[in-house]
Amino acid sequence: MERALPLRKKDALSGPFFWLTAFYFVYCGRPADWIRVLNYIPLAKITGVLALISLILAAGKTPRKFKDLPKEARYLSIIIGLLFLGAFLSPVWRGGAFFTTLDFAKVYVAWVLTFLLITTLARLKRIIFLQSASVAIISFVAIAKGHSVPRLDGVIGGFYSNPNDMAFAIVLSLPFCLAFFLSAKKSLSKAFWCFGMLMMAVALILTASRAGFIDLVVAGTICLWHFGVRGKRLYLIAATFCLGAVLMLAAGKTLVRRFAAISSDEVTTQQEDTAHESFEERKLLMYRALDAIRHYPILGVGVGDFVVYSGLWKEVHASYLQIAADGGIPVLILYLMFFSRGFKNLKSLSQKKNLDKDTILFLGALKGSLIGFVVGACFAPEAYQYFPYFTVCYTSVFLAINTEKEASEGVETKPSPAPRRGFAGGQRRDGGPLGLSPAR
Repeated sequence: MERALPLRKKDALSGPFFWLTAFYFVYCGRPADWIRVLNYIPLAKITGVLALISLILAAGKTPRKFKDLPKEARYLSIIIGLLFLGAFLSPVWRGGAFFTTLDFAKVYVAWVLTFLLITTLARLKRIIFLQSASVAIISFVAIAKGHSVPRLDGVIGGFYSNPNDMAFAIVLSLPFCLAFFLSAKKSLSKAFWCFGMLMMAVALILTASRAGFIDLVVAGTICLWHFGVRGKRLYLIAATFCLGAVLMLAAGKTLVRRFAAISSDEVTTQQEDTAHESFEERKLLMYRALDAIRHYPILGVGVGDFVVYSGLWKEVHASYLQIAADGGIPVLILYLMFFSRGFKNLKSLSQKKNLDKDTILFLGALKGSLIGFVVGACFAPEAYQYFPYFTVCYTSVFLAINTEKEASEGVETKPSPAPRRGFAGGQRRDGGPLGLSPAR
């Protein structure tokens, strides 16, 4: 009878975990772009609904309960609630804001389900593996299908269709790929991750995303510090600089021209002209976003409605301005508080003792991914991409796993109190025995 309960609990959680992995696979791997028949099936909606049902059915059966959800989960739920309220009161387009918010709200279901179901490091690594491997494969497919398409624009569907969004997805996943490469035991696994990172780097440069490149530099610097300098793997630094130089010479011409067009008054090519126009347009969009925040500071104009409000039918290229214009200043504050919790989790984890090598590796990867996003978000409209929210969730799960492990070990190894040898009775205030003297 004592063995039956763990088996039942395991069976009860296998279904929700399956739909959780299915949701991650559909969002990260874009199977509809691989199998055309799946284009007619709304996989994202189906897996999202089934994940929600699984979340409800899993209530009370998971080792962690809803009351154990960390503060960042509450911040995210309030953000989504305020975005729905702003959608109902949108001065621009209520229907569009509502359905866009509804689509974004699926991240909360995945977030909570991830926190409740993943109670071991092995299961967490499985989810991170799914995200990282999917982005690596997507990068390879994008290069194979669209190597001649300017900036890989529209080669892959979903959020990968936009070059900037694809570049961000690559940068946020690269640190995890590096962690898997360093922790791999088999040569075949190392070769897979090495090839995957190479494809991701090539795809990122081909997107010619300036924000993505800045994001890569920031995240890469953090990773090289953790893995190369502190981890005493100096070969990573040399390999990164050599590979980066080769890739920039071979495929970075468009990226270099787009950067040059920012400060150049004279443009000599159509690509430079387009890049310069894009830069000027982005400045105008920032002014329009500030105007939207000034006129609608409490609830914003509605999620996705800024593209209409701007008059240019484009998003502002700064995630902080984007979510402030769409949802108002209170949402922006909660947004900043949400990501600050990710850094607080990493700080708490770094202060723990006796961390194993895998945990240290993935802590460095999480820090690189999170810092890369926070900096890169200043230059790209990524407020509603799921990957950054997943990263914060990974830090929450990591902290919960280590805290529970410490508590478990403390209960099992804590010795029972024994009487002090040679004393009897109570103790004086100075620590000595009350009315007695030590036995000699």
